[in-house]
Parts: sequence; structure tokens; C-alpha cells
Amino acid sequence: MTQRLNYMEQSPELTKKFLAFSQQLTHGAIEQSIIDLVVLRASQMNGCAFCIDMHVKEARIHGERELRVHHVAGWRESPLFAPRERAALAWTEVLTKLPDTGVPDELYERVRTQLSEKELSDLTYVIMSINGWNRANVAFRPVPGAYDKAWGLDKANLS
Repeated sequence: MTQRLNYMEQSPELTKKFLAFSQQLTHGAIEQSIIDLVVLRASQMNGCAFCIDMHVKEARIHGERELRVHHVAGWRESPLFAPRERAALAWTEVLTKLPDTGVPDELYERVRTQLSEKELSDLTYVIMSINGWNRANVAFRPVPGAYDKAWGLDKANLS
């Protein structure tokens, strides 16, 4: 894959502000382990190789088990995820690929049994953020792993 353009260099101020927004989300009500699952799942759904690569490495650095990382794509059939994680993954999927009829009430009610209003709100912002990054990276095709050393992702020992 060849990168089309480096949007981070072309729009440094916008990148800086969007990055600050995204980093702020790690200080919200959603625990890092769920953030790791959510950003990986959205990236898989959006076909963003750059983000899949990055988020697998981040999850491993944050202590996520390797098998769970492999199971994210098939989380519904996997016994490795708790109800709270399943709720977050379901919410991620519905917001990443919005149905024509909107978010079903049944799904909203099911997710609300696992997440508080604050958590659901914060999770929604996490999903908004990763979908934005996915769209930029799918459009401009940065090379997966290109920033590993600069961003400390080489610590995952997966390169």
C-alpha cells in the first residue's frame, strides 16, 4: 500500500485538535480495556488497516490478552467477553454502520442495562472519534506500522 497524502502534515492544526479530543476520551467514564475493544472493532468494520494495526498493538501494550484481540471480530460467538463489553461492542457496531431506521430501542435499552448515561455518552464520543480517524486513514492510506517507533507501539513486540 502506498500513502496517498499525509493529512497530518497537510492539516496540522486540525490533526492536533482532533488528537487532543481523542486523547481526552481516555479520561472519561469508559475504562481503557473497553476503549481498546471498541476502537479495534470499529476499525475492523471500516476496513482501516492502519488503525487495526495500531489498536491491536495498543491493546497488547495495555495488557489485553492475545486471544481476546483475535476474538473481537467474532465477539458475539465468543465466550471471552463480559456483558458490559458486549454492550459496548454492540453500541459500536450500530453507530459505525447506522441502520436506515436508526438505533433500535431494544438495543438502546439492552446497552443501558450495562452502562450508565454518562458511560453511554462517553462511549458514543469514543465511537465518533474512531470513526473519524478510520475515515481519514482509509481515504489517505497511511502505511500500517509506519509510526510504531515514534508512537511507542514498537513496545508491543508485534512488528
